[in-house]
Amino acid sequence: MGFAFARMFGIRLLPRIRNWKNLKLYRPRANARYRHLDSLFRETVDWKLLRRHWKDWMQLVLSVQAGRIPASTLIRQLSHRSDVNTLSRFAEQLGNVDRTIFLLEWISNQRMRQQVTAMTNKVEGYHSFSKWLRFGGEVVAENDPDEQQKYLRYNDLLASAVILQNVIDMSQIIADLRQEGWTISEEDLSLLSPYVTPGVKRFGEYGLDFERELEPSIQQILSRRRSPTSKDGSSESVKEA
Repeated sequence: MGFAFARMFGIRLLPRIRNWKNLKLYRPRANARYRHLDSLFRETVDWKLLRRHWKDWMQLVLSVQAGRIPASTLIRQLSHRSDVNTLSRFAEQLGNVDRTIFLLEWISNQRMRQQVTAMTNKVEGYHSFSKWLRFGGEVVAENDPDEQQKYLRYNDLLASAVILQNVIDMSQIIADLRQEGWTISEEDLSLLSPYVTPGVKRFGEYGLDFERELEPSIQQILSRRRSPTSKDGSSESVKEA
C-alpha cells in the first residue's frame, strides 16, 4: 500500500528493506521466465484488474490532489481489504508492481543501497535525538489537533536549537585543532554527527540572553544569505548549501 500511496502523490519511495528475500516479486506475465532470478518471482501481476479500475483510481487521485478527500478517510478506505473494495485491491496490486521494480533495482544497485541506508540512518538518528529531548513521555495527552501540532513543532524547535549549538561547538573545536597543527580530512568530518547529547543538560537551567552577540559562524552564514543586487537592479538570492 505504501508504494501505491507514494505514486499517488508523485513520490519515489526508497525504503530500507532488510529481509527482502521474504517478499514476493511479481512477474509481468505468467509465462515470463528469467535465467538467474526466476526463483524470486512467486506471483503474476493482475493487469486486468489494473486496467478495469484505472479510471476510478485516477478520479481518486484527482480528488485527493484537489483536497476533496481527507487523508484520514482515504487511508481508512484503502486499508479495509475485502473483495468488494475494488480500490483497495487496485492499490495493493499497483503497489506490488512498484515494489517489484524497486526490489529489482535494490538488489542490483549497490550504490543505491548505500545511499538509502545512509539517509535512513540520519533520519533515525534525528528521531532518536528529538525523542531524547522530549519532555513528559512519548504519548501526546491532548486530543486537540492544534495542541498536538504545537507539541511536535516545539519539540522540533528545541531539537533544531540544540543541533545548531552542537554544530557551532564542533566547528570551533575543529578550527582550534587545525590551528594546533592537526590534520582533519573531509572524510573525518563526514563521520561527525550533530545529534550528540553528552554535553546537553536535559533538565538543566534554560536562560535567554538577548544582549549576547551572535556567534561569528552564524554571522558569516547570515552575511552570505543576504541577497546582493545585480547590475539591472534586481535581487539575486544566495542560498546556503
